Amino acid sequence: MGDLNELRLRYRSDKAALLADLGVQGSSTRGVRSALQKLSRLTDQTLRALWEHSGFGPGFALLAVGGYGRGELFPSSDVDVLVLLPDGASPETDAALKERLEGFIGACWDLGLEIGSSVRSIGECVEEASKDVTVQTSLLECRLITGAKAQFNLLVQRLAEAMDPKAFFVAKTLEMRQRHTKFENTPYSLEPNCKESPGGLRDLQIILWVAKAAGLGRSWDELARKGLATPLEARQIKANEALLTLIRARLHLLAHRREDRLVFDLQNAVAESFGFKAQVPAVITPGGADPHHPPTARTARRASEQLMKRYYWAAKAVTQLNQILLLNIEERLNSDEQGPQQLRPINERFFDKANMLEVASDHLYIQQPHAILETFLLYQTTVGIKGLSARTLRALYNARPVMNAKFRNDPVNRATFLQILQQPEGITHAMRLMNQTSVLGRYLWVFRHIVGQMQHDLFHVYTVDQHILMVLRNVRRFFIADHSHEYPFCSQLAAGWDKPWIFYIAALFHDIAKGRGGDHSDLGAKDVRSFCRQHGIAREDARLIEFLVSEHLTMSRIAQKEDLSDPDVIHAFAQRVGNERYLTALYLLTVADIRGTSPKVWNAWKGKLLEDLYRYTLRTLGGRAPDPGAEIEARKREALSMLALHALPHMAHKALWDTLDVSYFMRHQADEIAWHTRVLTRQLALNARAAAGQPEAPDAEHNSADDATPPASIVRARLSTEGEGLQVLVYAPDQSDLFARICGYFDNAGFSILDARVHTTRSGWALDTFQVVTPTLSEHYRELIAMVENDLARTIDERGPLPTPSKGRLSRRVKSFPITPRVDLRPDEKAQRWLLSVSASDRAGLLYCISRVLAQHQISVQLAKVSTLGERVEDTFLISGPELQVNQRQIQIETELLETLEG
Repeated sequence: MGDLNELRLRYRSDKAALLADLGVQGSSTRGVRSALQKLSRLTDQTLRALWEHSGFGPGFALLAVGGYGRGELFPSSDVDVLVLLPDGASPETDAALKERLEGFIGACWDLGLEIGSSVRSIGECVEEASKDVTVQTSLLECRLITGAKAQFNLLVQRLAEAMDPKAFFVAKTLEMRQRHTKFENTPYSLEPNCKESPGGLRDLQIILWVAKAAGLGRSWDELARKGLATPLEARQIKANEALLTLIRARLHLLAHRREDRLVFDLQNAVAESFGFKAQVPAVITPGGADPHHPPTARTARRASEQLMKRYYWAAKAVTQLNQILLLNIEERLNSDEQGPQQLRPINERFFDKANMLEVASDHLYIQQPHAILETFLLYQTTVGIKGLSARTLRALYNARPVMNAKFRNDPVNRATFLQILQQPEGITHAMRLMNQTSVLGRYLWVFRHIVGQMQHDLFHVYTVDQHILMVLRNVRRFFIADHSHEYPFCSQLAAGWDKPWIFYIAALFHDIAKGRGGDHSDLGAKDVRSFCRQHGIAREDARLIEFLVSEHLTMSRIAQKEDLSDPDVIHAFAQRVGNERYLTALYLLTVADIRGTSPKVWNAWKGKLLEDLYRYTLRTLGGRAPDPGAEIEARKREALSMLALHALPHMAHKALWDTLDVSYFMRHQADEIAWHTRVLTRQLALNARAAAGQPEAPDAEHNSADDATPPASIVRARLSTEGEGLQVLVYAPDQSDLFARICGYFDNAGFSILDARVHTTRSGWALDTFQVVTPTLSEHYRELIAMVENDLARTIDERGPLPTPSKGRLSRRVKSFPITPRVDLRPDEKAQRWLLSVSASDRAGLLYCISRVLAQHQISVQLAKVSTLGERVEDTFLISGPELQVNQRQIQIETELLETLEG
């Protein structure tokens, strides 16, 4: 026991010293592999001592497998070992052997070794490997630690005999594709896994696995000697592998556990361990000395942002090199069986090689730079071509020096690039491939600045370049019949559009100026104006493209933050867009842009707001000046037609409608007016009977004793007509804290409010409509509707003081990248009411906290637009109240709101 205690202390002391060396700050990768190898050797020594202490006899062997088998061990990685049994030995039949094995594994854990163990004979190893490619891969890297060498050699021989290199290659590449799909096929996740994500360490390991299985080499230098990689590629792989290895090792050290994800909580700490520091804003000149790109101030860059950009560039290089080498290995495996593959000439520069585009010469791009962009044009237009061959990818990789200013300014290249954008199909795939091969950023130099650039705005989940390509994909889908079911209205509008490429250029440039400082919409408009002039785009088309880039945020802002029932809002927006063509183009780009930020940002309610704004504006542009009176009469007639279907008595609506003013009818659609009237008319009749002392008439729908005394508040809910969430009607005696009380209920019940329209009738009753969503709606909507109708009415009627808001938990992302809360309070354009805009990090209960502050100052909310963008909220309220007329009170309200937003 004393020996084990001494061994434990020595192991922990030596490991701590090694980890201290590994944790020394700096970005040099020179000693990282040596440190991991030393940790592996220390673990070997410790296991040998434990093996001797356990007293295993001859014929037994201890093997390192998996990552540990490679002779490198990360600080918190599992120590994967295999106890290789001699033939005939089995712990199931031999109690002494079982006890010895349990003692050995227990001693490993006691020493602090996180053991992953398996116990098998040679036959069992071969059998398991034949059934499971993961076991086969783990055993491919097995290494003898101690014990019977003859047994180990026999196992290696048997595994080699059972190996089918081609089947193994197919299995591992399929496994890689599944893994990439899990990470959305991009290395640009904002919290990437440096081991498993595309472009991570696993993508390098798979190359060596399939090469070793095929007998083609065990190291990068060996692959280079055998012609599978060039010396340059081998050096690039080693450099990027070392960087990813150091990042992973630092993650383990800083997290004090196995953590392979660059999570927000750790990004800054890892960046600081590399020596990165936050940069103050600096003046830069994008695109060189170009009169069309005056110097601008780049925004400050966090230390984490610098680290992530370096990581993304490394991951991108690994992705490219992984593709080149795997294609080479596959070609070598197939050529052994099938002989050289046939080449079908496409033109004098390119061949079709097994449906892959093959260059005629390794030096084609150096000698004929025009062929670089021609590659992607042929990829789009040649029937049967599925991708680029290894030779082509390598030639592109080596041709980066010729993609310079002369290349970008060449008229032939400009014409080819425009041709790529104007093709009827294949645009998304071509642009993605151009980005993957680094051609897009070298041709569009302004695009290069945003490759791998993070967006710390709490709602984009992609880097800027990936978001741009996602928007391009979205807008492209509007023009593809197979995707018309996704957004039918957008597809319908796109079907009548004559030049789809206008959208593709606008999509490429709409966020291209992110991170430069200043308004990225204005800077992007200047960039795209220069692009259009250089590429000979007609003036009319160029004006539209520039308009789309400069105004790409406008329609979303107006739809989500302003009162669409206000004719002045619609009229001002109609003047801004000018005509139907510009309006339609802006609408399509806006939908594509919002959908490209994050899968969680888009919802049916945002879609409805945008479509409503489009239709109202189109009507105004068509020559119909806003006429509130005519619009209200049309809505009333439509609502009465709907009510007639429900056999409502003649003039039954009059009692309610006489209490409603113009603003109510302007803010509600005909189907909402009909629903409110149908629900409330009966209740008003009951109230009238109760006031007159008359008995209640029987009713088939509500025939209970409770109906004899009508409740003070009425709450009704229905499935939203927009196909998402519930629409909730509240009719109750008005009170200053009513809005806050309702918000508090929805917060506690787990609902998110998307929209609120608050109206006070002439009789002093509040008639409020809320659009709410909850994750559990689809399965239990009937129960939820009943719960909301009963519980919310009871909450309103109970009155009493407003409850203290709960402390909402912040997400990891919000904690890591908080945004500065903002409050803006100003009179509306008519100086009759006030517009309150707030922006802050989202958290549970935030809307209730805001409404509670307003209630405490006797401020009435007339309209609330709640916009949640990922984990950021941007809410707009139309409010009124006496305290808003006093400057000192305004400042107090704004101060309290800021304190509330800061949590």
